[in-house]
Amino acid sequence: MHRLYDFIRRHPTWVDSLWAVALLMLSSLWIVASVSAPPEAEGLSTTPQEQIAMVPIALALSAVVALRRRAPEKMLVLATGTGVAQVIVNVSAFPGNFAFLVIVFTVASRHVRWASRFALAGALLTPSISAVRWPSTTGGLANDIFGTLFMTLAFVMAWVLGDSLRTRRAYYLQLEERARRLEKEREAQAKVAVAAERARIARELHDVVAHNVSVMVVQADGGAYVLDNAPDQARMALETISGTGRQALAEMRRLLGVLRSEDGAKGDGGAYVPQPGVEQIADLVEQVRGAGLTVDFQVEGVPHPLPSSVELTAYRIVQEALTNTRKHGGPDVGATVRLQYTDDELSVLAEDDGRGAQRELYEEGGADGLGHGLIGMRERVGMVGGALEAGPRSGGGFRICAALPLKGAG
Repeated sequence: MHRLYDFIRRHPTWVDSLWAVALLMLSSLWIVASVSAPPEAEGLSTTPQEQIAMVPIALALSAVVALRRRAPEKMLVLATGTGVAQVIVNVSAFPGNFAFLVIVFTVASRHVRWASRFALAGALLTPSISAVRWPSTTGGLANDIFGTLFMTLAFVMAWVLGDSLRTRRAYYLQLEERARRLEKEREAQAKVAVAAERARIARELHDVVAHNVSVMVVQADGGAYVLDNAPDQARMALETISGTGRQALAEMRRLLGVLRSEDGAKGDGGAYVPQPGVEQIADLVEQVRGAGLTVDFQVEGVPHPLPSSVELTAYRIVQEALTNTRKHGGPDVGATVRLQYTDDELSVLAEDDGRGAQRELYEEGGADGLGHGLIGMRERVGMVGGALEAGPRSGGGFRICAALPLKGAG
């Protein structure tokens, strides 16, 4: 049964042709019966001219049924011309006229408005024209009126069914179009999410590499300076370089593992390292102090649980600020890091008393292309709905202040 349905869907013209052949056979039987019928038989043509005219009319109406779906508007015109010829040559109603119902239904089911309206007008007029042209000789006026109303109802029902099919098809097409549009929107959202995740990972890599490499450079320079005079301090510098390098590798493995993993499973290096938060800021400060930078770290207010995005943003701000202090602060620079907890937000202050960065480094975009660290800060703070102020201090040095709201952050 399923194969038969598929065949009908793939070859509609073949199916219509079979129906057309069946209709032509019925018309042929009607013509043969009219030839052999007595003159007084009602409804059968009796003159040879009418019998001859019935042959091309039957062929034309059978063609209407066979090609109704391939060329519905043309078949409507052909059916109209055939009906007019039938009235002119006085060929009364016969089985081939069933094609009129078929073409009315077919045209109404399509989206050509003029053809559908023309078919509706024909459906309303054809029964009346038939009743006037071939009135009943035995039933009287009442029989003609009843027959006309019945045929009019049949034609109108054919048009209504076709129009309902057109409406349903349009509805299904609209649903399919909406489904395709939603699918495209989902694909676009997925691409945007992937791009955002890659941008986040790029910022993470920048923060990790910039911070740890700067610590390693400072320790390497210090170790080389005291290598001959203080080998113990040089050994400590090398140990710091080694530990910092391992920490950088661990974080980079975590980030690159996210890129390699397609289903959220663990990467090649095992379980991911948790993302740093405010609790790790103290360890960060100790690491920087070990690299020779004086840092005053203070926590104000009562610490309480924070959204993970706020914790990571606060950590990266402090990390980037201390990295910039080592890069641009000059010798004997000191830094201050302060976290202030309130019920609604976490305030992060990081400042130093060094030389301060050049204006190009903290202007948005970085005129020389080097201001990516502060751009990353602004993006991070903006993602959690916060505000960032960064620039030189009035008394010298550089100051970064961020207000991170707790509501609405994930």
